[in-house]
Amino acid sequence: MKEFLWLIPALPLAGSILLAALGRSIPARVSAAIGGGTVGLSALAVLAAGVDFMSAPPPEGFHVQGLWTWVDLGWFRAGAALRLDALSLTMAAVVTFTAFLILVYSAEFMEGDEGYSRFFAYMDLFVAAMLVLVLADDLLFLYLGWEGVGLCSYLLIGFWYREANNGYAARKAFIMTRAGDTAFVIGIILLAASFGTLDITAVMEGAASEWQGGRLAAAAALLVLAGALGKSAQAPLQTWLPDAMAGPTPVSALIHAATMVAAGVYIIARTHVLFALAPWVMDLVAALGAATLLISAFSALVQHDLKRSLAYSTMGQVGFMFLALGVGSWQAAIFHFMTHAFFKALLFLSAGAVIISLGGEHDMRRMGGLRSRLPLAFWTFLAGAASLSALPLVTAGYYSKDLILEGALAGGGTLLWGAGIIGAFVTALYAFRMVFLVFFGEAGADVKRRTGLKAALPLVALSALSLLAGFFGVPSFLEAVLPASQAAPPVGHRWAGILSSLVPLLGAAAACLLYLGKRGIVERLAGSGPGAVLHRFLGSGWGFDWLYERLFVRPYQLAARAGRADIIDAPYAGAVRLAERLNGLLVKTQSGQVRRYAAGMALGALLALGAMVFI
Repeated sequence: MKEFLWLIPALPLAGSILLAALGRSIPARVSAAIGGGTVGLSALAVLAAGVDFMSAPPPEGFHVQGLWTWVDLGWFRAGAALRLDALSLTMAAVVTFTAFLILVYSAEFMEGDEGYSRFFAYMDLFVAAMLVLVLADDLLFLYLGWEGVGLCSYLLIGFWYREANNGYAARKAFIMTRAGDTAFVIGIILLAASFGTLDITAVMEGAASEWQGGRLAAAAALLVLAGALGKSAQAPLQTWLPDAMAGPTPVSALIHAATMVAAGVYIIARTHVLFALAPWVMDLVAALGAATLLISAFSALVQHDLKRSLAYSTMGQVGFMFLALGVGSWQAAIFHFMTHAFFKALLFLSAGAVIISLGGEHDMRRMGGLRSRLPLAFWTFLAGAASLSALPLVTAGYYSKDLILEGALAGGGTLLWGAGIIGAFVTALYAFRMVFLVFFGEAGADVKRRTGLKAALPLVALSALSLLAGFFGVPSFLEAVLPASQAAPPVGHRWAGILSSLVPLLGAAAACLLYLGKRGIVERLAGSGPGAVLHRFLGSGWGFDWLYERLFVRPYQLAARAGRADIIDAPYAGAVRLAERLNGLLVKTQSGQVRRYAAGMALGALLALGAMVFI
């Protein structure tokens, strides 16, 4: 199977090209079959490659399939090659299987949309780009997939492009991630100039032998980190993600669960050698992850839009992954990526089932009492919320998040562990706030539509994975790629473990007290005075959009208006007018009278002779 590794990204790419070529000329069911079928075949190809890899592991720990050479300048060489190892296999498996379930769900969710075939073409292209990213063995080829997911996110967030706000959200995501991408490409250039290759194995080996304790390792790690912050929506480049909810709900599920936001986590894990050579950069990774998980958790707590609350939860969970990466718990970060992909896809798809059943309603204040009217959505959303909250022993999220908190205490100290504990408490609080507001209390909006079989099957499958996937623990074969944490658990580790297990239960109990019933306490606190100010501050994402509006957007608009008034062009316009005036003076010498021309020539000759005599 290793000779056919290229089929894994090629199948969804072929599906995207076929759908783009056929467009509306084929029935909707054929579009769904091509879109979901090619990704399903890719998932089977990953499964076959995984079985082959596990049954006969290569001696080097990875298999590389060369495709073609892009650049060969003698001193520098870059090619397109695919790499199968424990990390890329884990990522590809999660991406393809989660994406397949989302696309099956989409066949029902997108029924009747005029862009039905276009939707599946974009989704397949998104999956293909993500697979190139995680399977690439060369950083230049990886960057092709990196830019591909950025392009597809723009297309999918702005899928309903006739609404101006959707186009704005798509542009915002593209521009903000572009800031990180620019730094990332500079980092790739630095690595290419230093080692004459972008082969990942050669670059990491070269860095390990030549950059011990050097500034170049820190510079390269910082540039890679900047790219990761943009793609994974971590502070300070996180503000695009809540607005990305403008796209259809399956798009939100795909972006937030297993594709774009995971790209930053993957690239740091893949280049972990660079970060290990720059310990202070790893500290920065952990600090930014901890800050993001706290910012997003408190922001999610006051959102009224169901999908927007889930968007902030994605930022927080990726923050946990960055926290794990920063303290050297590489395997815990990838394990949490895997469990998060399942329960976050489940939460978005369950939310989509609620929204479409209520005729497009997103506001949780207009919901309520749906527990008995939408039982499937209730139970599946509850399973996802429980795993997001990391309820102990019975959810997949518990095992991965507990491993992160353990690593944070061992490798990062009490401060980072405390940030994780607070984040875990608030996560359980807002997760069950969503459950109680949507499914309990007085009945709100009327149910207009029921979930069909095509949407129900993925919900059930993802529910099982969200509850059971954690029991298998960290995939043991990851040890061949990612080192285990070297930090020893501190004294009192057992008590810290017990506390980390109790915190989600305390958060769920607090949500029950505050949001189950009349909810009067919360409404009074948020209604007036300092509580109202705090509510608006947290609801705005801690004012980051307000700050960026004044630091970047308004100065740019001012410069654009100045340019429109030709202030910037004034010096150039002045030069043009001066040239025109001089030309006008020269035109007057061209009278067409031969005698004047002859007199001018004679005068010029006399002046030239006089200059020669007297100078």
